[in-house]
Parts: sequence; structure tokens; C-alpha cells
Amino acid sequence: MMTIDFISANIYASIYFYVMLLVVLFTILHSFTLDIDDRKNLSYIRNMNFFVLFFSIFYIGLRPINEVFVDMVSYAAFFNMTKQGSQFIPITGDVLFDAYSFLCSKIMNVQSYFLLCAIIYIVPLYIVSKKWFGEYAFYAFLALIISFSFWAYGTNGIRNGLSTSLFILAISRDKRLFQILWIIVAIGFHKSILLPTICFIVAQLYHKPNRILMFWVLCILLSVSLGHFWENLFSNLNIDDRISYLTNEGNSSIIAATRFRWDFLLYSSIGAFAGWYYINKLHFEDRIYNCLYTIYLLSNAFWILIIRASYSNRFAYLSWFILALIVIYPLLKENLVNNQQVKIGFVLLAYFSFTFIMNVIIY
Repeated sequence: MMTIDFISANIYASIYFYVMLLVVLFTILHSFTLDIDDRKNLSYIRNMNFFVLFFSIFYIGLRPINEVFVDMVSYAAFFNMTKQGSQFIPITGDVLFDAYSFLCSKIMNVQSYFLLCAIIYIVPLYIVSKKWFGEYAFYAFLALIISFSFWAYGTNGIRNGLSTSLFILAISRDKRLFQILWIIVAIGFHKSILLPTICFIVAQLYHKPNRILMFWVLCILLSVSLGHFWENLFSNLNIDDRISYLTNEGNSSIIAATRFRWDFLLYSSIGAFAGWYYINKLHFEDRIYNCLYTIYLLSNAFWILIIRASYSNRFAYLSWFILALIVIYPLLKENLVNNQQVKIGFVLLAYFSFTFIMNVIIY
């Protein structure tokens, strides 16, 4: 299978973000000139939904294997090693992902494997957007694929990205049995999804998002006041080898980077504030949204406690992957504000601005 190797790997990601910038700007233009239910607007969002779906799948899935995409090279080496073996041997510790990679290695080449990974990563987001938002699915789907961490976990932290998409698919199912089955699959692809799974269970049993928000604020105070106490506490539990990210005493370069990330906390507070505003000021009531908001706050609260840890962004992603839904969901379910289609456009622009600045301008 061909790869998109005519584009330099050094600018590959930037091109994706510039294309998404054009999509966002065109969408804002439509929000200013057309009502959300206007036939022309509905035609635009329907066609654009297909465009961003296929563009993101093929652009991410057919990227060249290059060290610019960091762990992609390791995944390729793992795939080729598996291809040469005749027996299934779990390597990563995530059994279903290892089984998936083993099966793929027997029936396809490495580029087809990465394309299939992109399909599994992106299509569930499209399915969930269609299920929850119907003809307005484009706005939610666009918000998800312009999220700050979307590109990184589609090209670098692939296992984690696949598991979070499968988790979103799981909680969108109506029947509990299918929720459980898809969650098991998600955990099998990456065990870190156990954290949002626990938060999902809490959300099913406890229906007071304002109390959860108070707990989130409390975790900020505890993290600021107790410093590295929480990283040391959780690392000593030895729950999983991924906990080793919490401490890295032998690596001075990593220690230098372990500081309280006020910038990432500010980014996380967008979701906390948005949920509070929708629920308390705009009186938005929705069972699914309350569940998403609770999952977000609890998962993010755990990250806040260990915010100084090495690679803490990997834990932050366990809440950030649903941030787009926290921000956009209510605006696509009810008429909450005047000129709502314009507000949707501004929300998408503001949300994407952080992504563009961090991924293109700063990095």
C-alpha cells in the first residue's frame, strides 16, 4: 500500500493543522451567514463531515514511517518482529492489542496496519457523533479531531488513542451488555483506560456533578500544597508498569521538566468551567452529559494530583480525550443561547486555537 511520502515528515503534522484551520474558518463563515437549520448549511456540514472523516483517516493512516512520529517507529518494529514469528507472544502487556497486531501481521503489511489503526481510532468518534447529535454530528466530530491531543495519539501514542476511542464508543451504547463488552475491549488495548472506567462507574452511581467539581478543586489545592507526595504514593502501589512514569529519579533531564503545569491546568479548567456554566447557568440537564462531565472531572483530578510527574501528559490525556464533548455537547442538544450557530463557530475557533498554537506555533 502506498504512503504519503511526497510530503516531508517535518511538515506533515503542520499541514494537517492548516487543513483543519481552513475547515474551522469555513465553518465559522457558514455560522455567520446561515441558520444552523438552513438547507445550505445542512448540506455543507453533511458533506464536510465526510471530508474530514476520510481526510483524517487517510492522512493519518498513510503517513510515512518516520522517527518524527516518535513511537510509530517502535510500533513498526514490533509489527515486523511479530510478522516473523509463528506463535502469539504478548509483548506490550495489553493482550488484545498484541493479539490484534499479531493477527494483522499475518494478513497485511505494516502500512495497511497503520491505516487500520487510524480507522479504529477515528471511525468510533464519527459513529458516536452521529448517534448523539444526528444531523449536527459534524460539529462534534470536528471538535474531537481538532483537539489538542488528537494528532499525537493517532500518530505516536497509538495504543492509548485506540483505547480511548473504543471507550467513547462503549459509553455511547444503549445496552449495558454492549457497554461492558466494548469497555473490556478498550482495556485490552491499553490498561490505562481503567481510570476512566472507574470514573464511569462512579458516574453511574453518583449523580451530583457540582460535588464532583468541588472535589476537582480540592485536588488542585492538595496537589499545590503537598507537592510530590501524590506521585510517590501512587508509584509505591506498583499497580502497573505505567506507574513508573510517575517517578524517574535517575534522569535529571526528566526531573527538570517535572514542575506544576499551570498551562495544562488552565487548559483543563476549560472543561471544568464549561460544564459548570452549562449545568448551573444555562440549566442544561442531560444524563449522558452529566456522566461525561463526571468522568472528565474525576480523571482530570487524578492527573492534577500527579501533575509534576514525568510524562504526566499521558495521564492528562485520560480526561482530555472527552474535553471536546464537554465543550460542544450542550450546544448541539438544546437551544441555550441567542445566535447559537454563531456561538458554536466561536467555540470551535477558540477550542482549535489552543491546538494550533501548541502544535504549530510553539512546537
